[in-house]
Amino acid sequence: MVAILSLTIANIMLKTKEKTETLVASPQQELLEKLVRQDHAFRALNNVLNFTKLFTPYRSLYSHTGTIGIDIEKGLKALLLQFWEDLSDRQMEYALQENVAMKWFCGFTLLEATPDHTYFCKLRKRVGEKGIAALFQSINEELQRKGLFGNVFTFIDASSIVSKTALWKERDKAIKEGEEKLNNKNVKHFATDTDARWGSKGKDKIWFGYKRHNAVDMRHGLIKDLIVTPANVLDFKVLNDICPNQGMVFSDKLYDCKDADAVFVSHNCHPATIRKNNNKVKNRMLDKWRSRVRMPFESTFSRLRKRAKFRGQQKVFAQCLLESICYNLKKAIAILPRGIPLRA
Repeated sequence: MVAILSLTIANIMLKTKEKTETLVASPQQELLEKLVRQDHAFRALNNVLNFTKLFTPYRSLYSHTGTIGIDIEKGLKALLLQFWEDLSDRQMEYALQENVAMKWFCGFTLLEATPDHTYFCKLRKRVGEKGIAALFQSINEELQRKGLFGNVFTFIDASSIVSKTALWKERDKAIKEGEEKLNNKNVKHFATDTDARWGSKGKDKIWFGYKRHNAVDMRHGLIKDLIVTPANVLDFKVLNDICPNQGMVFSDKLYDCKDADAVFVSHNCHPATIRKNNNKVKNRMLDKWRSRVRMPFESTFSRLRKRAKFRGQQKVFAQCLLESICYNLKKAIAILPRGIPLRA
């Protein structure tokens, strides 16, 4: 009898607590709604995509039993904003505590506890590179339905991602252990980032790290596909992975080879490659036109981060995917009309 009475009292106290929290949360949410200005970019972003529908497949990553943690939708939105603002994990922790617009977008109430910096690393690991790649494709499909991809002209190019600027200690260690010098053949045994390699473009630009290979749709300049490789991988070697299946593809002289032309043909694409000076079929007037057409889309690479946030090819790939998602969404809210519900 005493046990039943205790259980009844506990249930009443729990329900009372839930009602109190609901009553407290509602004014908080109303105040938060007023604090975020109507023309804020996060409001426009919230109209572009139905994030609840988009993030539903990722709910299976967490169990329904045990302690209730941070909702996956809140977590993924926070992860998106981290790369939107280019913040470290610790910076993101403080930003979520202090920035009311971020709280509003992620779905936190004004006084609700927000995750600490360790949460973002754990979330990226749980979602994984494949999960982030699937999210990138899903968002692009939504933007495709809104008419932001033309799929007629595509610009393909590669840019550098620096992992570390100097490897003097690694070089000294390699020489001490009997190596003649530190190079791409042995650097994986001495560098902390074992996947990174030296790459070069021309005689002056040399870096240690990776290459970001992008396929950019030339209707609005959105990134339609990408891949990350060590910096020593030649550009045309990964062309098959990012080449579209139709249209004209614009590329620079590094893609002027028989292997690249064969890939274009196999993908039903017409190559608009700027030919090398020693190529017998080079048409200077045609190449000049091709250069002018692709010039506005070269700025895509200058707006993306040049340094690796993480170590390892897969983690850098995840970084580039999240950066590309944010780049595409920033362009989308600039192109699509404001003030009109655009979600599916």
